[in-house]
Amino acid sequence: MSNGWEPKTRLGRQVLDGDITTMREALDSGLPLREAEVVDRLLPDLEDNVLDINMVQRMTDSGRRVKFRCSVVVGNRDGFVGYAEGRDDQVGGAIQKAIGIAKLNIIDVSRGCGSWECGCGRPHTVALRTTGKAGSVEVELQPAPRGLGLAGGETVRSVLELAGIEDIWTRSSGQTRTTVNFAKATFNALRNTAEARVPQRAAEKREVIE
Repeated sequence: MSNGWEPKTRLGRQVLDGDITTMREALDSGLPLREAEVVDRLLPDLEDNVLDINMVQRMTDSGRRVKFRCSVVVGNRDGFVGYAEGRDDQVGGAIQKAIGIAKLNIIDVSRGCGSWECGCGRPHTVALRTTGKAGSVEVELQPAPRGLGLAGGETVRSVLELAGIEDIWTRSSGQTRTTVNFAKATFNALRNTAEARVPQRAAEKREVIE
């Protein structure tokens, strides 16, 4: 059943035809992800979380224009996570735009049991130490033993939870009170774990969110 979806990309057609059946296969194919319906089809249990809503004002010739900027994280709590921002005249529209873009930014996080203190073999933490930057904010993620939990701020935890990370050590610097950059830096750190294992041709086609 296509539910009325008519794919416009090669990746979308392969998903609809059943040639690609998992999100990991889609990301590893090296084909650009340009249709949110691909993610809807392959990750039907995807959740979303609105991290921040800001009102943005701009002066124009016709007067002051007000828009809303929303930052959103999406994930299935099992290794796949995406992040994006959206702008619109209405809050609801901004949220929906952000969710749609976040789906197109979905990544496959490299998880594992990366701590020498643990050795349980379950994918409960990041597989390797990684860092991410956005603006003045830098976030470092380190593998942690099972049972530690998410040792980090609320924004970091929101991103990591939807990525399926259960235990982690975090360290951050810069203006971490800025929710948007804090979330971006955390997502970019997770992206670095994903790009460490995907085919080079696929990695080259993914842009880091600046």
